[in-house]
Amino acid sequence: MIPRLAIIVLAISAAYAIDFEKSLGHIKPKTSDYVQTDAVIALIQRALPHHYEKFVVFINQSIAVQGKDVFSLLKLRDGNILILGTSGVAAASGFNYYLKYYLKNHIAWQTSYVDVSEDLPNINITIPFNDKFRYYQNVCTAGYSFTWWTWRDWEKHIDWIAMNSFNLVLAFNGQEAIWRDVFMALGMKSEEIDDHFTGPAFLPWNRMGNVRGWGGPLRVSWHERTVRLQEKILSRMRELGIIPVLPAFAGQVPAAFKRLFPNTTLHALPRWNNFNDTYCCPYLLDPTDSLFKKVGNMIMTETIRRFGTDHVYNCDTFNEMPPISSDVDYLRAIGSSIYSAMTDVDPQAIWVMQGWLFVHEIIFWDRKRAKALLTSVPQGKMIILDLQSEQHPQYGRFDSYFGQPFIWCMLHNFGGTLSMFGSSDIINQRVFEARLMKGGTMIGTGLTPEGINQNYAIYDLMTEMSWRQEPIEDLTHWFSEYALRMYGSDDGNLQKAWHVLQKTVYNFKGLQKQRGKFTYNKSPSTRLKTWTWYSHCELLEAWDYFLEGVSTTRAYNHDVVDLTRQVLQNFADEYYDRLIAGFKAKNITQFRDSANVFLEVFDDVEKILRTDENFLLGSWINAAKACALNDEDRKLYEFNARNQITLWGPNGEIKDYANKQWSGMVSHFFQPRWTAFIRVMNESLTKGIEFKESKVAYQVFKTIEEPFSYAQNVFPDQPFGDAVAIAKEIHLKWRKRGHCRMERSRSYESEVREELLKQKDEARIILVL
Repeated sequence: MIPRLAIIVLAISAAYAIDFEKSLGHIKPKTSDYVQTDAVIALIQRALPHHYEKFVVFINQSIAVQGKDVFSLLKLRDGNILILGTSGVAAASGFNYYLKYYLKNHIAWQTSYVDVSEDLPNINITIPFNDKFRYYQNVCTAGYSFTWWTWRDWEKHIDWIAMNSFNLVLAFNGQEAIWRDVFMALGMKSEEIDDHFTGPAFLPWNRMGNVRGWGGPLRVSWHERTVRLQEKILSRMRELGIIPVLPAFAGQVPAAFKRLFPNTTLHALPRWNNFNDTYCCPYLLDPTDSLFKKVGNMIMTETIRRFGTDHVYNCDTFNEMPPISSDVDYLRAIGSSIYSAMTDVDPQAIWVMQGWLFVHEIIFWDRKRAKALLTSVPQGKMIILDLQSEQHPQYGRFDSYFGQPFIWCMLHNFGGTLSMFGSSDIINQRVFEARLMKGGTMIGTGLTPEGINQNYAIYDLMTEMSWRQEPIEDLTHWFSEYALRMYGSDDGNLQKAWHVLQKTVYNFKGLQKQRGKFTYNKSPSTRLKTWTWYSHCELLEAWDYFLEGVSTTRAYNHDVVDLTRQVLQNFADEYYDRLIAGFKAKNITQFRDSANVFLEVFDDVEKILRTDENFLLGSWINAAKACALNDEDRKLYEFNARNQITLWGPNGEIKDYANKQWSGMVSHFFQPRWTAFIRVMNESLTKGIEFKESKVAYQVFKTIEEPFSYAQNVFPDQPFGDAVAIAKEIHLKWRKRGHCRMERSRSYESEVREELLKQKDEARIILVL
């Protein structure tokens, strides 16, 4: 039975929102209840290989509430737990709910803590989901996180997707194989296709028409690999009741179309991020040209033939590039043409569009132009992903997208960068406000990060907005529970640390861009601006508490590394400001003292990062090389892997956008370029000569940054060292410098010193032996 409060909330939501069941009712799992049941049982077995028999699963799609998923959990007389769900996703979400809130366990992206007792806790609860859809992925995630993934990676991740309620998910692997077949059928030569497709690490931006050819060519073996992977991904998604979102034709075509179709209307797209003509950009086949429909139909037909369909397609024609005309009739015709290219082949097609164009080109897309595009498609046949609702929502500006359904999405991350950051208060409030808008068209919540494997707490919180009926009354308690699940301990110091983190790094409320960039991982300059929205001293307090806490879980080790990294990057910012002030004042002593400490940060960051497998450059590069079948491909894929996280282009067009604070990156990329830069600054001061910054920057580029993309030196993919012990050593060192002086217990400092001395003694014994 569904709780009375849930029924009331659902009724209120329904009264305010537009009902899209007529237009979207056919978007639901196609696999049988039995298939989905077996898939969830297999998922539970993978998660709990020694206890999976304690869970009984039943799927019954007919018990859906107003077309929305629901799950029930009940402890049976025999001690087992019954999970009843309206879909595989609903049942998997119920299993995860029990793990989190009754067993106090967690299964996250990078770490897990699972401890199941013989006598399972009692439960009798029913939880309905608030909306029809829970959406997952950004088109860029395929580049910044998934590029080199194997089926083993995907199997684990699809389990996580289902357990966290996502039932509408991008499935973009293998699409270039379809495009290639269609282009060749149109008469294109292999070398012309090679000039078009980028390398694997840059495919998302090739798909959206931003770049062509960079990091390519794309090997036939890559096409074969990704098609096999896509078939497995789609099969597993559908077994679990996940609705895959397949790609549709957005209009971007190779330059060879000029040769093949000289009389067709092709538009040269504007340069994206200053890429030169060699790599920018694909041509846009005008959507109003008759050839657009022909090509679109061919791609749709072949996609459905190879991969099947669940009638949902993504298409982004104007990603970070405005249309060639602002005429509303033209914009309306574009939308209509794109949609008809889908429905010609699949009359039940639903177009999913990322709403990033409305944020990035906010001046171009005024209400009149946006309305022309959005209303060119029948109401309910287009779903807009309000891509960064937590910071730049657009649904209010466009009156709930003029009647089209939208999904409230948290973007949060750009480039897959690492930095502790989140907006917990905003997430906990605005999702509910949007859902209750009068005449609102919100049909779901979503996660749309450009990259994953960072800030798991904020994503864990956001996933719960899909089923929570009202804002969490006490977020501090939620973060305490999160710490308990992650570390398997109710240690008071860990609780205190998370209370501080909640109020600081995870409570951002501004409009400034958050891109994971700090002085030490940016290309050297004397003009960098440092800032944070939280107090460095408060973060130091969290660091104190965290290292006084006790846990033996992998999650604790991971977070010790991550928090230490965050603190050290703040120290880098502080000493950067001091060294620049000394340089400008021609105070050699201040400059040198500050520069030396600034450079110390790199050593300590490298030292702590190498202790955890999730912060290793070697893992990324080795995963890339493992995709290759021969030495030539290995070199190409390693180049892709290195270039994406450094220069992002031949000349640093998007330099540092996707850089990673990983061991190996710090020692071989961040540190060398800053050391070289500071050396010339010092020479300028001591010899009284002009500091020609642009010349120095060019030298850094030619001698350090550019060569890194082409290098083939090997980096470890296994961690080294004790994360907690090393973090405590670094903590003691920096705390002794007097930053934000706080009274910490003498016993704690003595304990750390004794531990370090003991380690040094043990090291001496080993050396003697």
